[in-house]
Amino acid sequence: MPIGIIGGSGLYEIDGFVTTKEVSLSTPFGEPSSTFKIGTFGDMEVVFLPRHGVPHRIPPHKVNYRANIWGLKSLEVERIISISAVGGINSNTPPGSIVLLDQIIDMTCGARPSTFYDIDKVVHIDFTHPYCPEMANAVIRAAQNIKLPLKTNATYICVNGPRLETAREIKFFSMIGADVVGMTAMPEAALAREMEICISGISVVTNHAAGISGNKLTTKEVVANMKNSIEQIKSLIREALVYIPPARTCPCKDALKDACIS
Repeated sequence: MPIGIIGGSGLYEIDGFVTTKEVSLSTPFGEPSSTFKIGTFGDMEVVFLPRHGVPHRIPPHKVNYRANIWGLKSLEVERIISISAVGGINSNTPPGSIVLLDQIIDMTCGARPSTFYDIDKVVHIDFTHPYCPEMANAVIRAAQNIKLPLKTNATYICVNGPRLETAREIKFFSMIGADVVGMTAMPEAALAREMEICISGISVVTNHAAGISGNKLTTKEVVANMKNSIEQIKSLIREALVYIPPARTCPCKDALKDACIS
């Protein structure tokens, strides 16, 4: 089955990815962020989707996450590598760090459509571990092989945006265990789980979060630091694809088992 790649800010194409066709989809939930580029990456079939469109035009709170995930599922994607830019909260995740996400704190609940099951069925997925352990192992092995420093076990706190955070919000987020802050991990990861799709989250720390450095936050800083890290991200993706096993043995594929209330 093809591997899905969702590109965040600054990742609109991948070197070595050969596009064979582009697919436009209409979904029951509206239009996805962009056309889906289907192609090959070495021996792997890949479906690529830029989360914010091309050019970058869709703010995080307006991304149609349900259409994006539904579209990937309809193209037979069973695994997703999701890339994002984040602000660093933990002192161990300074700008330039590449982090493998492990946990999520969701501050967007109620602000965005967040489930495929809000009409005909009542479904409560287990979200104890929001990211696929099998995918995480592939990314860790890939980073080791290319000697890329990778921060693991990072907790992402997802805010609604589009504004950036206040200094006191960041202090609070730090107190409740967040390592990085961003605006796109949710409901993306939960929707993937509802579709029984494995997902791995990789983030580039593009700036110190509000109040940490004492400097004003700018989008210029985010774009510049993402650009500096983009080649590392592309290398990590290329290598991770090699280590993803052909068959899934993780719990993600059975996420709906015992999750429905009949």
